[in-house]
Amino acid sequence: MNLKSRWARLALAALLVALSANSFSQSAYPSKPLKIVVPFGAGGVADLTARTVAQKLGENLGQSIVIENKPGAGGVVATDAVAKSAPDGYTLLLMSNATAVSAGLFKTLPYDAEKDLTPLSVLGTFDIAIVVPQESKFTTLQDLLNFAKANPGKLNIGSINVGSTQNLAAELFKATAAIDAQVVPFNGTPAVLTALRGGQIDLAVEILAPVLPQIKGQALRALAVTGDKRSVALPQVPTAKEAGVRNLYAASWNALAVPSKTPRDIVQKLNQEIQNALNSADVRKKLLDMNVDPQPGSLQQAADLLSSETKRWGEVIQRAGIPKQ
Repeated sequence: MNLKSRWARLALAALLVALSANSFSQSAYPSKPLKIVVPFGAGGVADLTARTVAQKLGENLGQSIVIENKPGAGGVVATDAVAKSAPDGYTLLLMSNATAVSAGLFKTLPYDAEKDLTPLSVLGTFDIAIVVPQESKFTTLQDLLNFAKANPGKLNIGSINVGSTQNLAAELFKATAAIDAQVVPFNGTPAVLTALRGGQIDLAVEILAPVLPQIKGQALRALAVTGDKRSVALPQVPTAKEAGVRNLYAASWNALAVPSKTPRDIVQKLNQEIQNALNSADVRKKLLDMNVDPQPGSLQQAADLLSSETKRWGEVIQRAGIPKQ
């Protein structure tokens, strides 16, 4: 056998080994239960979204999926734990706006989310609403904007704590609408609603789900939602763009991610099975019932969302003069 033939046979053997290993990797995964680390306490929209998708995803993969709630430090604790976990596809992170916000909110982080994580897929988005008391003199968003421009500095906008999605959405609303108003942070949604009903603030910017019962009970009025389309739960309420603030877009979102060195075939398998889960009728119904809009998509779409949101919220934080923690 000449040297050229020997090299050809060796190359063919190497190719067959590689193909066999790749096929084995795909067929062998997953061979044990998976875990999704959720950076929030149990019972919230993000946690329930993770559990809803996990149940169907586990069925698709033929393995159980455990939810581990790990709240704290704006999601930093959970994100760091997953970023430093074994890149084998068995530990996933539920990402959210907080993952993107943290890059601009903290002086230093023990990880770089864009480099140390591989986003798998967006799960869903959920609306943020601009609400006033039912008895408010503002019956439309344009009424509120007219008052704000005629009375600089007199409008008080409530939100939960500084650096939260709601707080930054309030700052973005203020900047995009070009109004002189005060954004007043409170320690949690109940405190915001108490201040709103008591007249300490004029309006609030809050995720729709926790205020929807009061809107439907006519204790609050929604002037607009800040997403790119009307809410399924409140189809009669316009978007902020429709109501006069053309460039305002703010929505909360969740996605799943794994450590960045996870093998590509596992990443692709997870993306496909997550899409299958989100496209199933029962999962879609459960998410829509929670006012979560399912958003199955590609790996690139998930990566682009994390990158664009990190940049956008970083600019909002800087413009609002929010000191880094």
